[in-house]
Amino acid sequence: MPAGLQAIGWRADVDPRWREAMHAHPAASPARVVEQHRSGYVVATGPGDGVAVESLPEWQRPAGYRKGKVAPEDRPAVGDWVLVEDGRRIVALLPRRSAIKRGAAGEHYRQQLIAANVDVVFVVCGLDGDFNPRRIERYLLLVQGSGAQPVVVLTKADGPGADVAAARAQLADIEAQDVPAVAVNAKDPAAVEALSPWLRPGDTAVLVGSSGAGKSTLTNTLLGVERMKTAEVREHDARGRHTTTHRALIPLPTGACLIDTPGMRELKPTGEEEVADAGFADVEALAAACRFRDCAHGREPGCAVRAAIERGELDEGRFLNYLKLRDEVAAASDRLASRLADKQGARVVTRALHKRLDDKYGKH
Repeated sequence: MPAGLQAIGWRADVDPRWREAMHAHPAASPARVVEQHRSGYVVATGPGDGVAVESLPEWQRPAGYRKGKVAPEDRPAVGDWVLVEDGRRIVALLPRRSAIKRGAAGEHYRQQLIAANVDVVFVVCGLDGDFNPRRIERYLLLVQGSGAQPVVVLTKADGPGADVAAARAQLADIEAQDVPAVAVNAKDPAAVEALSPWLRPGDTAVLVGSSGAGKSTLTNTLLGVERMKTAEVREHDARGRHTTTHRALIPLPTGACLIDTPGMRELKPTGEEEVADAGFADVEALAAACRFRDCAHGREPGCAVRAAIERGELDEGRFLNYLKLRDEVAAASDRLASRLADKQGARVVTRALHKRLDDKYGKH
């Protein structure tokens, strides 16, 4: 396999399903999606050689298009590997080894794919007004079931009033469940070296976090050049403007790849998550120890959760966030089940219609 592909994350241990797809398209070559725009995709076969390509017609149709429609999460995203013919046309999407998704905004159930084929997710949070353990737990809910390793990156550790020890103390329950937390000055190359264990040659990392958290600054430091635009955050709420406007995969000098993403203000679960994976395994263990199996953790006698809160062993704010995320996942799961049932029903109706037409007019 060309060294250029390896420099943008191609693995030597190719998925057997990839070999089958490549065998089905012998005239096509593998490439990686490095940019995604509304008008199409940019793919690359090595560092710095991105080229715009045509996508399959069914990927260009709106999600509500009935004939041949493809759900948004089943279309390519930044980080995906695809097969390209003639250097300009995508003919197949190769199976993913990991995917970071969230529920899309709006009344109808949809999923939005953030990045694909990533090894680590850096959940970036500034040690200023941006610091919010509850939001970090929400990010972890989306990441933990993806197949990627989450790492919490606390930026602005050199900022006025930054209290690294206090922040780490608030994240102690998360760190206890094998989720590392690293505090860095995102402008200092020496400090950012702390992320090197997760940025080895061939690794792919994605940065997620709110606007103004320091994702673009961190990207510039890892690159060693000022490539990404940065902007000052607002003083009254520590929020920043969207300096990153689209997702992009960037090869790093270390041999790893980094995907920078726009700030996300809405983090809805897809319904496929497990709440325990968001750093709440200890809460669920306490709930399992309650006297009654259907304990609501209110005033019931023998409630192990309430007892832990009263003893100061469980933060009540963290527990309330657990309940909120649990209810959101349950609601999203119901919507997902309804969507799958509708799709299955549509398939049954379509098959029945085709059978009636075949019986009447004969097969074509």
